[in-house]
Amino acid sequence: MLQRVMSIMRLILIKILFIGFLSLALSGCSTLSNLFSGDSSASTEDEYVGWDVTKFRSEAKAALDAGSYDKAVKLYEAIQTRYPFGDGAAQTELDLAYAYYKAGKHEEAVAAADRFIKMNPRSPGVDYALYLKGLANYNRDIGFVDRFLPTDTSQRDQNKAQTAYNNFKELITRFPNSRYVADAKLRMIALNNNLAMHEVHIARYYLNRKAYVAAASRASGVVEHYQGTPAVPYAMQVMQEAYTNLGMTDLLKDVTRVYELNYPNGPPVPEHKEATFAHQVWDFIGLEK
Repeated sequence: MLQRVMSIMRLILIKILFIGFLSLALSGCSTLSNLFSGDSSASTEDEYVGWDVTKFRSEAKAALDAGSYDKAVKLYEAIQTRYPFGDGAAQTELDLAYAYYKAGKHEEAVAAADRFIKMNPRSPGVDYALYLKGLANYNRDIGFVDRFLPTDTSQRDQNKAQTAYNNFKELITRFPNSRYVADAKLRMIALNNNLAMHEVHIARYYLNRKAYVAAASRASGVVEHYQGTPAVPYAMQVMQEAYTNLGMTDLLKDVTRVYELNYPNGPPVPEHKEATFAHQVWDFIGLEK
């Protein structure tokens, strides 16, 4: 009996020693990894030793000016952590939102701008925060491919585009004299054109599936709500085809008369896929559809 107890105790002791050895080994590996990688929290802390808020701000600004946006984000986040209630806390939030935006972290940029607006509703920087939100949402779905290939963004989901449009609209409504209004208005025009053409794509989708009533309804909505956009003549073409298939001769005559009066030479602005040979090839591949 005693022998059995001693065996059990030896087994427990061996397990304890093994666990202890394993813990030390893992700790050692982690330390070595940190030393070689240079990413340890200790090395980060050492990097900031002796820095005050002025030093942090100057280095963050220098990083932004140099295009080192991830570094700027890291520094502004460090300021927030070390000086959460300082006199410049609000400005730090705004600077961080901009750094996020430039780093391509659009969701984080919107969140930071929202926090600034919520915590500083009467700040003179609210117009800029709204503008940043609009920019972030405006660029949220623009990736590497869009910057170098002739993609047609109007064929994609437009939720972010609509959100950006609403951000800019709020900016213009609340701060009509803001320095950012002129640019916001230009972006709203581009967004409105995209939203209108997206509706045409949906109308064509219904048309191709012989859902003529739905196609005519969607296209007439473009004519009603997106007057002045390049999408209107294309919407009217959809209406003509839908009314022809539905046998609605009176409506067909009306839309044809208006179309020929306003667009005798066809749509004045070429559709995306017709703009260049590259656009035609991209549309033929059909990756957007």
